[in-house]
This record gives sequence, C-alpha cells and structure tokens, in this order.
Amino acid sequence: MKGLRKGYAWAIVLMLIVSLLATACGQKPAPPQQTEQPQWKVGIVYDVGGRGDLSFNDMAAAGLDQARQEFGTKLQTSELEPTGTGEDREALLRTLAEQGYQLIFGVGFLFTDAIANVAKDFPNTKFAIIDSCPEGNLPNVACLQFKENEGSFLVGAAAALKTKTNTVGFVGGMQIPLIEKFEAGYTAGVYYINPKIKVISKYAGTTSDAFANPTKGYELATAEYQAGADIVYHASGKTGEGVFKAAAEQKKLAIGVDADQSLTAPEDERPYILTSMRKKVDVAVYDTIKAFTQGQFTAGPQYFGLKEGGVDYSINQYNKDMMSDIQPKLDELKQKIISGEIVVPTSMKEFNDTFKKAVGSSGH
Repeated sequence: MKGLRKGYAWAIVLMLIVSLLATACGQKPAPPQQTEQPQWKVGIVYDVGGRGDLSFNDMAAAGLDQARQEFGTKLQTSELEPTGTGEDREALLRTLAEQGYQLIFGVGFLFTDAIANVAKDFPNTKFAIIDSCPEGNLPNVACLQFKENEGSFLVGAAAALKTKTNTVGFVGGMQIPLIEKFEAGYTAGVYYINPKIKVISKYAGTTSDAFANPTKGYELATAEYQAGADIVYHASGKTGEGVFKAAAEQKKLAIGVDADQSLTAPEDERPYILTSMRKKVDVAVYDTIKAFTQGQFTAGPQYFGLKEGGVDYSINQYNKDMMSDIQPKLDELKQKIISGEIVVPTSMKEFNDTFKKAVGSSGH
C-alpha cells in the first residue's frame, strides 16, 4: 500500500515537470479572457452634499444609475463630489475631461463658470449643466433647466387647501434667483387658492453651504411653525432634513422638494410630509446620456416643466390619504398651467407686479 502511494506521488511530480518543460519550449498558456471595453465614458460632478443628500444630487444619481443599468459594461462612469467649500468644482470637471470622459455633468447652477471654462478647453468633450446655462451658446454644452415655479405652484395650492391656520411657510437654501423661482411659484399657488393666507419666507444663507445645513433648516422651520405656520415647503437640499425634523417635533406638516422625499425620510417623519415637488433631474440626466449614446446630443437650453413631465407633485403610499381629497383640484390646476390659462411667475417681483393683478382681474 505504501509503494502504491509513493508511485502516485511520483506520477504527479512527473506531470508537473512535463508541463513546465512544455511551457519552456514555447507552448504558451491560454490568454486571459478579454473583458468588454466600454463604448462610452460618462462622468458626473455632484454639488456639495453629494450622493446621499436625499434630494437634488440623489435625483441626478438616479438618472446615472438608470443609464448604468440599461447600458451595462458598455458604459463607464465616474462620480466626484466637491469639498465643503465647492472651490474645486472646475478642477474636478477638468480631471474627468483629461481622463477622456466623453460626457460630463455638473449638477447645479454653481457649475456655470466652471463648465464654461473647461468646455472651451475641451471642445471635443460634451458637457451638461443642470439649472443654468453659460453665456456664449457653447456648442458642446447642454443646459438642462426646469420650470420649478410650475411644480411649486401645485404644492403651494396643496398647502393652501390643507392649512388650518391660514399661515404657511417657505424655507429656501441659498438666496438666489433660482431658489426664488420656487418661492414665487409656491406663493402664487397659495394666493391663487386663497389670497388671505399668509406666507412666511426665510432663507438659510447666501453661500452654497446653505444647501447643506440641516441645523439651520431646523431653526428656520421651527421659527415659522411657532409663528403660526402649519405647513412649510423647503427648497434647500440637505438643509431640508432639519425642516422635516422640526415638522415631526411640532406635529405640523412639511413639503419636500426634488425627490419624493417621504420615500426616503426617517419612518417617524413620513406622516408629516404632505407631498413633495418632484423635480425630475433623473429624467434629464438619463435622457441626455441616452441621446449621447445615440449620437443625438443637443447643446443649448432644454426646459422641463409640467408639459414636458419635468416637474410634478408626489402621491405615494404614505401620503395618499392626506392628498386624496385635493388631488382632483391639483390636477385641474396642472392642466390649466399646461394649457397656458395660468401663467406662473418666476420671481417674487413678477408675482407682486403681474400675477396678483392677473388673478384679481380673472375674478378668481
């Protein structure tokens, strides 16, 4: 038995020696399997807060995820996020361009100058910016812009239809014309339903970190609730997490923005989110990537409003009972905006100078 074992061991050693000699004599081992090379390289630079903000950035990420799922290994992607100050936005865009990414997104209006600079230096690279458009009609930059005022009008109407105190609130992030579009649309929706309802508006700051300050959002919303508001709409990115916390503590209602935020909010806060103004950044990102892969990239301004399916209000399993009684009215208003019967203001100046008079003269 021992002899048999020794013979078996020697046979194995002999086989190994023969294999090594064959390799030495020029018989090469089988080459490793080739993996499929990507056809397209798409990069994205989020704004401050990045993926995981449960709002604006996450909507952009959802569009990228959808494209990844559809195109698989044909699509190579890269995701970058600025530092807290956001001063490295241009450097991050430039890094992706230098690495050969063919389509590069900048998520947010704060990328305007950065994308303009990098796009000029890389004329063969395609760029897309959300919420802005650089001057000069650059032939390699797509401007993905939304009619936030239209979606905000609908949630303003919802707040007006649901308030019991005849006082509602608005918390904005950075005080700039873009966020004022949300405020103007919201205020117009409230006014259209009932001109006697008071709207309290506050902003978290004048720099980009106003979109990433939940503590400030909590303070502002708490102050508005204590001043009589029973519903507060926020357009403030991650800062809105503080608004939801305040709503739950005060047992009042809040309205989310960009994403359907009651789907991602902590479980104890969901009952206090009336609805969300959905800004479908995911649709814009996905559609732009798909058009690019088909050789149909389009530069210049592209607008996403109610008519284009770019904004809306949300209904889901958590808020359907709260919203069911007012949904028919909101859908009626939606059709009036799409048809042009209602023209929603884009600024508070336009609201005060034009919209109020138009609503008054219509006898509404």
